[in-house]
Amino acid sequence: MPSVSIMSQFFQIHPDNPQARLIRQAVDIIRQGGVIIYPTDSAYALGCHIGDKQALQRIRQIRRLDDDHNFSLVCRDLSDLGVYAKVSNSAYRLLKAATPGPYTFVLQATKEVPRRLVNPKRKTIGLRVPDNGICRALLTELGEPRLQTDDRELRRPGVSYMVDTLASLAAQFPEATLVYVMGWDSFNTLPGWHRWRELLDYSHLCAVSRPGVHLAAGGMAKQDAEWLLSRQADSPA
Repeated sequence: MPSVSIMSQFFQIHPDNPQARLIRQAVDIIRQGGVIIYPTDSAYALGCHIGDKQALQRIRQIRRLDDDHNFSLVCRDLSDLGVYAKVSNSAYRLLKAATPGPYTFVLQATKEVPRRLVNPKRKTIGLRVPDNGICRALLTELGEPRLQTDDRELRRPGVSYMVDTLASLAAQFPEATLVYVMGWDSFNTLPGWHRWRELLDYSHLCAVSRPGVHLAAGGMAKQDAEWLLSRQADSPA
């Protein structure tokens, strides 16, 4: 029977000021399909990349788990948690009060969660937002820029207005700074939108130039143009 060589590495990382070099090395191991043992605010845990099927199977073998075992996802903050779980406004307020902390929340999973991690009967997933410096440093380094589509306008019955969408997003992510990016062609027609002035109650507006389109604020009614100019900002702070 051929022998199998398994190489492991041990990193001594400062719990309060994690060394960036060591954090990057640990994250490189995860990205290359490795399994790590890392501290949380309750105990040590085994972890791997969310999309790595082979690494997940390795954890099953190490812990001698059956195929029905439910895994949890570890998130950096509530914005990550909202990507992987369906969270109502009332549930969000409870989560905000209890995170970060040593708790696992079982919530309805979104389509972003790989099917093999979702409870097949309840369609749920366990999620954690740990309060541990090393764990959070690992998650921050591992985090990758991503764009996420949102289907709330498709699910909304009847006519769908942007002001309702922004109000819904602002309620779901009360600490986030929302920026609505639109082209100059859309911006020029803004005063004709449904409850258009309320858009700025929920987000910043960013008008982006388009080839062949000119900003026509001068073509708006004087009071509308003055109202917009009075709310102009250099950055969405």
